[in-house]
Amino acid sequence: MSFSEFTQKDYDIIERSYAVLKESARKRCANEEELAFVQKAFEFANDAHRNVRRRSGEPYMLHPIAVAQIVVDDIGLGYKSISAALLHDVVEDTEYTVEDIQREFGDKVATLVDGLTKIKNVLDTEQKNLDSDASQQSLQAENFKRILLTLNDDVRVVLIKLADRLHNCRTIEHMPEHKRDKILSETMFIFIPLAHRLGLYSIKSELENIWLRYKEPEAYADITARIDKNIHEREKEMNEFVQPISEALTAAGFKFEIKRRVKTPYSAWHKMQVKQIPFDEVYDLYAIRIIFDATRDSKDSERDQCYHIFSIITGIYRYMPERLRDWVKHPKSNGYESLHCTLLSNTGVWVEVQIRTRRMDDIAEKGIAAHWAYKKDGYLGEGDKEMDTWLSRIKDILVNPDVNALELLDIIHNDLTSAEIYVYTPKGEQRTIQKGATALDFAFLIHSEVGSKAIAAKVNQRLVKLSHVLKTGDKIEIITAEDGKPQHDWLQFLVTHRARNIVVEYFKTQRRQSVEFGRQTLETQVESLGYKLDEGTLQRLEVAYNAPSREELFFRIGIGSQNLNNLADVLKRSSGNRLSWFKKMLGREQPDQKVSAQREFIIDTDDPAGPQFAIASCCNPIPGDPVVGFKAPDGTITIHKKSCPVAESIAALHGDWVVVPKWLEHAAEDNSFLVRLSLRGIDRVGLLNEISRYLSLVMGVNMRRLNLSAESGLFEGYIDLYVNSREILEKMIRKLSSIEGIDNVSRSEL
Repeated sequence: MSFSEFTQKDYDIIERSYAVLKESARKRCANEEELAFVQKAFEFANDAHRNVRRRSGEPYMLHPIAVAQIVVDDIGLGYKSISAALLHDVVEDTEYTVEDIQREFGDKVATLVDGLTKIKNVLDTEQKNLDSDASQQSLQAENFKRILLTLNDDVRVVLIKLADRLHNCRTIEHMPEHKRDKILSETMFIFIPLAHRLGLYSIKSELENIWLRYKEPEAYADITARIDKNIHEREKEMNEFVQPISEALTAAGFKFEIKRRVKTPYSAWHKMQVKQIPFDEVYDLYAIRIIFDATRDSKDSERDQCYHIFSIITGIYRYMPERLRDWVKHPKSNGYESLHCTLLSNTGVWVEVQIRTRRMDDIAEKGIAAHWAYKKDGYLGEGDKEMDTWLSRIKDILVNPDVNALELLDIIHNDLTSAEIYVYTPKGEQRTIQKGATALDFAFLIHSEVGSKAIAAKVNQRLVKLSHVLKTGDKIEIITAEDGKPQHDWLQFLVTHRARNIVVEYFKTQRRQSVEFGRQTLETQVESLGYKLDEGTLQRLEVAYNAPSREELFFRIGIGSQNLNNLADVLKRSSGNRLSWFKKMLGREQPDQKVSAQREFIIDTDDPAGPQFAIASCCNPIPGDPVVGFKAPDGTITIHKKSCPVAESIAALHGDWVVVPKWLEHAAEDNSFLVRLSLRGIDRVGLLNEISRYLSLVMGVNMRRLNLSAESGLFEGYIDLYVNSREILEKMIRKLSSIEGIDNVSRSEL
């Protein structure tokens, strides 16, 4: 922020922006008194922020106005939330106090502003301000815990914070690059999943696209251009697809509108990454949305009316049964309700069609705010119970005194991003549970006593083990024994936090047994990997897993709170310094000295006097890739691709470690970097020779590994090779793609 006298032009810009907000607020306010309340909040904030400018040079007041605009337009909150959004930076950035806000605007607005101020304070505080308490965990993890704790007080604080984050991301080009990386990583790690869970799909999508635009700028530009081109080319085709649907629904007496939806650049990019496919194979680029006015006095329910429309449109076009998604009968936990089907157009293109009522669309667009608005009006939908259950579960996790900030952040992040399935009790009651959950997880979902005494289960009348993984539609019956009790091996397959926590608490009372069981478990796994559990190995493991003592390490393993999935990697690392650094990267230990304030570095591995660099093995960036660095206290900088999930989680937890590395111009000439190319296509004689001849003789590339297999006339596999730069890699991909028989070539993770 900066200070300089406003000109008349500045005042005019503020007035015009507020005039737009006022018109939007008028539609949400019940009367002139509420609108006057918003006006008063604007005048108060406008006076407080007078002559204050943002980094861009524009008047600061434009920011709270923009946040309030998102609050009313995209989330649909009322006059107190609009006012709190206008006032959200006043206490933090001016002389006014929360008490001043309370005196002028009442308790509720003061509480909202206070919550927002606290969130901003902790997010803006640097890691270096931590006290010396060795048990203190990552500051940013604590920050997120405080943000999420506001769900226990008033969820509107989180909703307004999401609006604030969205506007800050819209104007992020004015931030230094290292701060951009920190903010975008926080956004991807916690705010985007939170927006998704709260049902704010428009906010989620916009945040994702902004993330992609800065993390993978070339991919964003390319995919955006391709989508725009496809829209232009297929406009007539889509009109012809929609017309018979519109005519049929009109004839059936429905009042409706049809909207067209195009897959966002991020959504297309994400699908390309996950499925390792080119843009041309992203077939579900288009969707149409049928939004109709449900007849409340009809004998048919909203669900039945959705099914009626489904029967009409599938009478016109053939549909794909395996792509049917019934979120009307089984709403998502964030309240989302819609019936999705995929229809084959007359031109042979598959088009997704979404069917929903006006109420369902409001909830889909505005999430939790619309959900509660309809509840307040006495209109309960199928998704209400699911939303309330999820919020209750989150609150239970947040108030658990035994969960530290980092553990809580992992739990909440996993809960926010995990998919869900729908299962049934023997009486036919529907329950929602995390995807991948077992029959035992379900037992604990029913009741802690049922879980603790469980010995087996019946799934769809078939006897199964407690470790049986459930799928949507399963009907589960738990078999218990009076003398049943939790078993150590349960922790190897339990998935849900609630179930694991109950079992862990049980074994905490039997520490000696758990310590011995943990020692035996560790010894068995270490020896199975070809190592001995000697003093040196134990010391390395204590450091790697940040255990304060050997007994505590055994105990954690014994009760299942210490996961050993990465044991092989830990044992391979011989350098104590490297172990210590990775431990810090994971947020298990605080740096004992401040990271240098220098933020920008040139990647030059040949300069002995410069900082030491390491290329992250999780994403293997090469010259030309957008990269981010993390600087250790010893000066070592680890380089990741900006879009690397590991880098995202590190930057979200430790934003003050972020630095901005730049590739040295001659790096591409003097160094080679390992990458993997995945290939698939139609097998033919001589194909392998042609591939290897091009790479070895024409490009002069050193291949490390070639793994291709053919079956039934098709082949797929990968090639690991060394390249100097992204430019050379892209040239190779283009050339290999042109070879007869090769259908797809793409860069993939090693």
